[in-house]
Amino acid sequence: MAEKPKLYYFNGRGRMESVRWLLAAAGVEFEEEFLKTREQYENLLKDRYLLFQQVPMVEIDGLRLVQTRAILNYIAAKHNLYGKTLKERALIDMYVEGTIDLMGLIRVHYKLEPEEKEKNLNLIIERATKRYFPVYEKVLKDSDQHFLVGNQLTWADVQLIEAILMVEEKEPIVLSQFPLLQAFKMRMSDVPTIKKFLQPGSQRKPPPDETFLATAKRVFNRK
Repeated sequence: MAEKPKLYYFNGRGRMESVRWLLAAAGVEFEEEFLKTREQYENLLKDRYLLFQQVPMVEIDGLRLVQTRAILNYIAAKHNLYGKTLKERALIDMYVEGTIDLMGLIRVHYKLEPEEKEKNLNLIIERATKRYFPVYEKVLKDSDQHFLVGNQLTWADVQLIEAILMVEEKEPIVLSQFPLLQAFKMRMSDVPTIKKFLQPGSQRKPPPDETFLATAKRVFNRK
């Protein structure tokens, strides 16, 4: 029996959360080692586990993968979540990049000063409702399928449901003008593996907080 993938990161979302989502959607059990101290990080560096001196890092199939996009590509391809043709992969890449751009605005929100948070929140909602969600609504309408690409679940779907839920944490009614995305959210949330991941007690992480930020600063020796 193959060993479970092992994820090295903080006990929080950050850049590893999409990896957790994709593994969970694929039905893959995984282990996690949470970085809490500078010593843990230095040991990984000393053992040359971190190619570019960065996390996330995932041990899988005898590899030590770094760089989030490379990790996600590998998991998606390995578990048949990366389309059937080169054209489908190109579409998946485009849709994933769009959601990553949107999620990037949310990922930094907790780090901001109070006066900056309101401005960033308005930007998140504006970008979601004016730039990104209209695209995915049209894709679903034009394809007349339950999925963004082709006729089966792909990485693009997993990334989008993750992004939708992240935006809804900031603005619960953000999908009010997007009926097809509302239906998409319900379908994706009912996929057995995703439904399990959304249950309390799963390895899904809560939104980042001051503890998450303090841990990252301690590990990386930042002020």
